[in-house]
Amino acid sequence: MATFLKNSLLQQKTRYQLLATVIVNIITFGHGVGVGWLSPTLTKIQTADSPLDFEVNLAQISWLGSMLGLDSLCGNLTIAMLIERAGRKFCLYLMAGPYACIWILIYCASNVYYLYAARFLCGFTGGAGYLVVPIFISEVADSNIRGALTSMVMLSVDLGILAGYILSTYLAYHVVPFLAIILPVAYFIANIMLPETAPYLLKKSQLAAAENSFRYYRNQRSAICEQTSKVNFEELRTAVLSQQTRNATPLSYKDLTTKPALKGFAASIVLSLGYQFSGVFSFINYMSDIFKASGSVVDVNTATIIIGLVQIVGVYTSTILVDIVGRRVLMLISTMGVGIGCIAFGCFTYLAKIYDLSDFNWLPLVLMIIICYVANIGLIGIFFLVLVELFPVKIRSLATSLSVIFLSLLVFGTLKLFPLMLHYWGISFTMWFSAASALLTFFYFWLFLQETKGKSMIED
Repeated sequence: MATFLKNSLLQQKTRYQLLATVIVNIITFGHGVGVGWLSPTLTKIQTADSPLDFEVNLAQISWLGSMLGLDSLCGNLTIAMLIERAGRKFCLYLMAGPYACIWILIYCASNVYYLYAARFLCGFTGGAGYLVVPIFISEVADSNIRGALTSMVMLSVDLGILAGYILSTYLAYHVVPFLAIILPVAYFIANIMLPETAPYLLKKSQLAAAENSFRYYRNQRSAICEQTSKVNFEELRTAVLSQQTRNATPLSYKDLTTKPALKGFAASIVLSLGYQFSGVFSFINYMSDIFKASGSVVDVNTATIIIGLVQIVGVYTSTILVDIVGRRVLMLISTMGVGIGCIAFGCFTYLAKIYDLSDFNWLPLVLMIIICYVANIGLIGIFFLVLVELFPVKIRSLATSLSVIFLSLLVFGTLKLFPLMLHYWGISFTMWFSAASALLTFFYFWLFLQETKGKSMIED
């Protein structure tokens, strides 16, 4: 009970941390809407009743899917160059404009290049958000709730994906942009009330602003809290100054080749490879096509929405458990569960071609529910939390940026290849490939992944 109260997000001193997390995640929710919008829309625009005045072929569909990863790279690079120079809050503001343009382009689309551009900006916003939002949250959150708050990034994305599924399934193509464009406006206005993070301001020697920020996010603005606030702030200032003293020398390639740095890079590479090659992100983007290929009798769009709900439950589970059982346990359960689930899915679709399994055509939906649930309690739900915590403080921003760039390249590759794999390999072999990737990731994590629960964000 004491642990639960300590980790509660509704404590008086952490309520502004929760508020800030909700505000900055408006943009990740919006990114999820953009991602979820694609799957049902692809089904619509490939029919005779397409709302568009132009046709979209298989090659263009694979580009529409993969464009998200390629352009995420641009968002990563942009934020990587700006996050230490211009600050976390400037980078948060920067994402509002490109996101608004997504829906303008979708509404005005007169050829496939408009959709390419919209997906480009969706990828840019996601790449930028996946880098700056976890860093911002980790710097304003208390260590005992940092895991729960940071995992809300993926909870928000999954909520957005579900909203995107529902909106694009049940509303007309040209109605969705009118609703979605409200999000960047609300996000930009709400961000005005949030101060820059105290650790960043301390690095820039803005002592008064840093103390105000520290007191704001810990809700220590009354006279009663003043003494406690000063003591806590001095501890933070001492820790930041101590870290700056140790890191006084300019960052060099030698800092990237230390043993802790190399261990962090190795873990981040395996984490990214497991995330993408296990197929869990590709499943989200091509869910309708997967259910079509599996022979499920459940309506494709209904099944897609059910999976969206399951993803939210999975990420919410990780939000509750991440600061209690730790990151490592959730990752092990997740990778093992995805591996077993994909093997079973592949076996069913393979046997369905040989035997009459029509009495079990509900099974693909059940198996995908299991796969997506266990994926979201670990591989998806706490991916960025674990990624940020893997690296030493001195190289954290650069190393996280490099890791997200690598992830973006993988996203591009897997989203480009997944529809082609479905077409040429078939659903069974595609799922078995995903299973092998997930199980290899499980064995690496079992042997080498270290627990980072409670790790300081300003000290190694």
